[in-house]
Amino acid sequence: MNNVVRVKAPKWTIIKRRVLDIGKWVFLFAVIMLLYFPIIVIIIQSVNKNVQGTYFSGFTLEWYKRMFRDEDLMGAIQNTISIAVLATLISTVLGTIFALGINSLNSRRRRQMIILNNVPVLNADVVTGVSLFFIFKFFGVFVGREFILGYETMLIAHVFFCIPYVVLSVLPKLNEVDKNLYDAALDLGCPPLGALMKVIIPSIRTGIFTGALLAFTMSFDDFVISYLVAGEEVKNFSMWIYASQRAAGRTLAWPKAYAYNAIISLVVLLILIIYNIVLIKKQKRERKVRVNLS
Repeated sequence: MNNVVRVKAPKWTIIKRRVLDIGKWVFLFAVIMLLYFPIIVIIIQSVNKNVQGTYFSGFTLEWYKRMFRDEDLMGAIQNTISIAVLATLISTVLGTIFALGINSLNSRRRRQMIILNNVPVLNADVVTGVSLFFIFKFFGVFVGREFILGYETMLIAHVFFCIPYVVLSVLPKLNEVDKNLYDAALDLGCPPLGALMKVIIPSIRTGIFTGALLAFTMSFDDFVISYLVAGEEVKNFSMWIYASQRAAGRTLAWPKAYAYNAIISLVVLLILIIYNIVLIKKQKRERKVRVNLS
């Protein structure tokens, strides 16, 4: 019978491991605080009676009531959501089509188109906004409309800068798709559009979904480009915040902004929780199917 000799690790090695473990937890805590501490502060400030927000003077839901009663703010929120949704839908469809077209080119032309697609992404927002402003103004003079800036121009601008993000999200997934799948579907009698919808689109749906999320985030959060192309009558939420800083009652604008941002944060958190629950249940069902098949 072999005798097993257990060698005790040196003391400094044990200390080193413990320090590394503590360092990992400290680093994780620091990252979580940096990411989520501002959201926690916003939620607390949205129910704070103190208008200035310098200290917590009591719990109240008054700012939520005032938010829904403020017509300018509600109009800005409606514009923000509607433009973000429409820009996401349009840019996702167009970006997917452009990505399919770019992927069908030869390697040289594909690289050239990718470089052109990356220009709006790498370009400064103020440069993009000023360029679109002059284009819209020139078009307005051309068609005889001096005051052309408004909801439509802001929507077009959002679609313009969202499309490249969708293209960049879809192209990697297209590169992973087997090139022979589309031809095989055609050989089996599927029409070109049917082969695209039944074979290619399901294979790249994760890239399309990622691109749509990026487009919605970029549109929902935009200020610089929107400010330059929206005109004076139309505002989104970020423009409303900026305009409120120059108004006489700007002190009351921040609590209402806190309330709005708290609602957005809680809605996003709820969506993530529901998504993860659905994903966990789906994974459990797939495991059960694999166990039953084995």
